[in-house]
Amino acid sequence: MNQFFPVWRASLQHFFVWFQALRGRTAWFPLKAFLFFFAVNLAFFWWALLTAYPHLLFGPRAQEYVLMGFPVSFLGAIFDCISLAATLYIVGRALQAESDHRFLAYLSFDLVIAVLAGLWVLFAFVVSGWLVNVILSLPETMADRGHLYQERIDSLMSHPFRRNNIRNLYFGVIMGASALFPTLFHFFLMARSWLRSLRARRAAGEGT
Repeated sequence: MNQFFPVWRASLQHFFVWFQALRGRTAWFPLKAFLFFFAVNLAFFWWALLTAYPHLLFGPRAQEYVLMGFPVSFLGAIFDCISLAATLYIVGRALQAESDHRFLAYLSFDLVIAVLAGLWVLFAFVVSGWLVNVILSLPETMADRGHLYQERIDSLMSHPFRRNNIRNLYFGVIMGASALFPTLFHFFLMARSWLRSLRARRAAGEGT
C-alpha cells in the first residue's frame, strides 16, 4: 500500500502533463472538443436507440426520434466539455495535495460529476423532446414531457427488472457514458496503479 499512492500520482501526473500539452498545441481546442463530444453523443444515441428501441426508427414516430438526437447530443456535448474542464481542475488540485487523503478527496469529486451526468441526461431528453414537438407542431408541453420521464423513473424504482425499465436504464447508461469517461479513467488508473504497486511489493519480497 505504501507504493500505491505514489504510483497513482505518477500515472495521473503523466497523463495530466500529456493532456495539457495536447490542449496547448491544438488550435481551436474548445471547439474541437465540443464537436468531438457532439459526435460521440450522437453515435451513442443512435446505438442506444438501435439496440434498445429499433422499432422507433421505422415506425410513425421515426421523424421525432431522428430529430431528437441532435439537441440531445448538443446538450450532452455542453455537459461533457464542462465535465472535462472540471476534471482537469480537480486533477490539478489533487496533484498539488500534500497528503494522500486530500489527494483521494479531490478525485472523489468525480463521483459527483457522475451523478450530475445522470441528471443531465434526463434534462437533455426532457428539453429535446419538447423542442422537437414544438418543431413538428405536436401537442405536448414541457410539463407533459417532464411528467413522462418522472413516470419512467418511478416505474424503474418500483419495478427495476421489468423488460421496458431495463431497456430505459440501458439507454440512459449509454447516453451518460461520455460524461463518465473521466470517472472511468480514474478508476482505470487506480486499478492499474494498485496492480503495479502489488507487483513491486512482490518483487521486493522475492528479492529479500
